Amino acid sequence: MTFKYERLDKNKAMLLIVDHQEGLYQLVRDSTPTDVKNNILAHAAIGKVFNLPTVMTTSAQTGANGPLPKEVLEMHPTAPLIQRQGEVDAWDNAEFRAAVEATGRKQIIMAGITTDVCTTFLALSLRDAGYSVWANSDGSGTFDLKTAQDANDRMRAAGVQVLSMFAITGELMRDWRNTPGTPEMMPFYDTYLPEYGFVARAHDAALTGGTPSGL
Repeated sequence: MTFKYERLDKNKAMLLIVDHQEGLYQLVRDSTPTDVKNNILAHAAIGKVFNLPTVMTTSAQTGANGPLPKEVLEMHPTAPLIQRQGEVDAWDNAEFRAAVEATGRKQIIMAGITTDVCTTFLALSLRDAGYSVWANSDGSGTFDLKTAQDANDRMRAAGVQVLSMFAITGELMRDWRNTPGTPEMMPFYDTYLPEYGFVARAHDAALTGGTPSGL
């Protein structure tokens, strides 16, 4: 089989924030609560740092599912927020479909809670509709690791690319000399991926007699 590498392109991509709701957050058990919150905010911040068209959606947010975190809403004050009242698969909602189609983008970066329902159902529908889909595995969560693994396997079988936040942002950036590049992405990683952000801090600290890198 011939493989063709379709790379994420910041000029072709958009971001979907799917049911990252404060009530649903409490269902996630395949990661720690601290990491889940961090990864939800990091997912939303991808759209901001790369200036991607962003569409948000919630499911029955006036009930136990709750609203999106205020930090997410503050990052995207003008982005469409589609409040679904019954559709489990967001693609079944006409207003949501119209919002996605209005961006004109065919590469979709997405994450949601739960991985096996809100993320997977929509990812499969998007693939069926002709979109290329990148599922942020860090930004999604569900009841346990087995459920997450089964959901990710199902998406991969349909051609969804399942990968980490670090991989998504690296592929969007491509070159540290681009914009966004070093000046924009190092603060992003320092906030949301401190394991990497502290590498840059250590580099600066080592330059005691030279010129700081600016990282």
